[in-house]
Amino acid sequence: MHGEWIPITMFISLAVVAGLVLYFKYKTKHEVQETVRSALDKGQELSPELLDKLGDALPSPKSDLRRGIMSITIGLAIGAFAYLLGEEDAQGPLLAISAFPVLIGVAYLGLHKFGK
Repeated sequence: MHGEWIPITMFISLAVVAGLVLYFKYKTKHEVQETVRSALDKGQELSPELLDKLGDALPSPKSDLRRGIMSITIGLAIGAFAYLLGEEDAQGPLLAISAFPVLIGVAYLGLHKFGK
């Protein structure tokens, strides 16, 4: 019975972490919009420097390239771990798990190359 809780806890933890990341990204963007909106409502003029700084908050064009390289590297590291572990029973599942970040990395590289 106790062995069943390990994967359940892992997937719940991953979902909680992903949810928190998404929530805080949303909260940050919302606060920036509220600040700009309140400044405009009060009649304050937005300087070009401020608009440039707000534009810097957007992801850079190289972010897809970086994410793709990092995802592929993580997948290759998991695959290398599977082979270095030396256990036949663990190699298949670990290689299957490593396929996910590799394919996500390939998708990011495709977005970098073709998505302008």
